Amino acid sequence: MLQNQIDDKRAIGVKLCERLRAEITKLGFADDELLDHPYYHTASFVLIKDPYTGNSNLTGYWYNKRNKPRIERIGQLQFNSDGSFYAEYDVVKPHPHKADWFVEAVTAWGKDDVIKTEARLLPMMVENA
Repeated sequence: MLQNQIDDKRAIGVKLCERLRAEITKLGFADDELLDHPYYHTASFVLIKDPYTGNSNLTGYWYNKRNKPRIERIGQLQFNSDGSFYAEYDVVKPHPHKADWFVEAVTAWGKDDVIKTEARLLPMMVENA
């Protein structure tokens, strides 16, 4: 059942990951500035019961496996039973071109073939002199 869901969502999942990576690139990060990038095939998937509908939602998690012995979750994507989806991938770096901003994450959401993306930016903390 899990593998069938993973296979069924592969086409839209690959597009979703491409859009997340494009959002990261659009911010101006070089390919080697981030340790990991969101790819569908690198997510670890599980089925999670939706408490509202009772149906199973396919959820994938990305982990930063380079910080051994502590493995940290750095993103997730979820495919809901109604056809909608949401993904978030942690960037956690200063903006490469805007010194006053910090990039927390990139997100993507949508339904069917409609995918929207945006970066989640935070103002940089300014030390009082």
